[in-house]
Amino acid sequence: MANSNLSDARKAKKDEFYTQFHDIQKEIAAYVEYNPKVFKNKTVLLPCDDPEWSNFTKYFALNFKEYGLKKLISTSFAAASKATIMPYEPTPFEQKSPIFNKKKARINGKIFTLMHDKTGDGKIDVNDLDWDYLKEDGDFRSEEIKKLRNESDIIITNPPYSLWREFFDFIIKAGKKFVMVANKNCVTYKEVFPLIKRNMVWSGKTGWSGGMWFETKYDDDIDKEIDGVKMKNTPSFWLTNIDLEKRHKPIPLMSMKDNLKFNKKLKGIKKYPKYDNYDAIEVSFTDAIPSDYKGVMGVPITFLEYYVPKQFEIIGATESEGKGFSDGLWDEESGIAQPVVNKERVYKRIFIRHRK
Repeated sequence: MANSNLSDARKAKKDEFYTQFHDIQKEIAAYVEYNPKVFKNKTVLLPCDDPEWSNFTKYFALNFKEYGLKKLISTSFAAASKATIMPYEPTPFEQKSPIFNKKKARINGKIFTLMHDKTGDGKIDVNDLDWDYLKEDGDFRSEEIKKLRNESDIIITNPPYSLWREFFDFIIKAGKKFVMVANKNCVTYKEVFPLIKRNMVWSGKTGWSGGMWFETKYDDDIDKEIDGVKMKNTPSFWLTNIDLEKRHKPIPLMSMKDNLKFNKKLKGIKKYPKYDNYDAIEVSFTDAIPSDYKGVMGVPITFLEYYVPKQFEIIGATESEGKGFSDGLWDEESGIAQPVVNKERVYKRIFIRHRK
């Protein structure tokens, strides 16, 4: 079901799922708690943001002074360029502006910038945003947005699902710090896993424990409605390369003997099974990883939510579009990367071993 939700979004090009304010607040607070100066004197770019609706712009405008930002930039995508045709009406904010242009309102993207207290009320918030039409439609692949990317320090957004890989490449090629919403299965993509393995990207504060609820405008694609707001649940998490505390807090573990004796998730199991086709043991739950096993272990991809580089080494992963990343665990040329226990196929696995 989780995979079908995202597949349907990609096929239908349903890309407008708006992140809730409290999810943004919880995530960004984790980086600030670990490093209070993480945003100080930084230019933050919020692309694919639709600032008139998005909570990203609201959140960073509200915290502009507290975080010590140098500049905030938000850009939106033109209504006429969106693959999903939906009724469009310029907001009262845009229509009342002296620069309002009925034609540009549909075919041009918008740019919002924040640098100082424009209103003179002694505080900095959304009322101090300046805005204008972009020269183009606001597609992140355009030279106009690439230029904004290159002059920014940190990129934060919920990118369009149908273009997620391209957007990830857009960030990585520029070598920028980032925080972005991602599909949990992206960790086994060929573009992503090698970077996770080399500790260049990792899970943010919100991992795989549960999906996030997003506001949506699609009548045919809602899971529930709250106070008239249409909501969609997707198996999402935050992917980042900004440090936070959880990457430095080792997972508390029991020995193999104690796990088999006391761990309720292993009830009835007398020993950890070995794979038929890999020299590794199957560990079906992160909290069942034995503290005293020195060999290779296959763990669920949800392990990455708790991964601490000083505690574990990531060796490989299975099933990235039919071919995994083995680092010698299996024959990569065969293209077969499916873990098997007692002739039964096991779901995607990350292979790890203890550092010490």
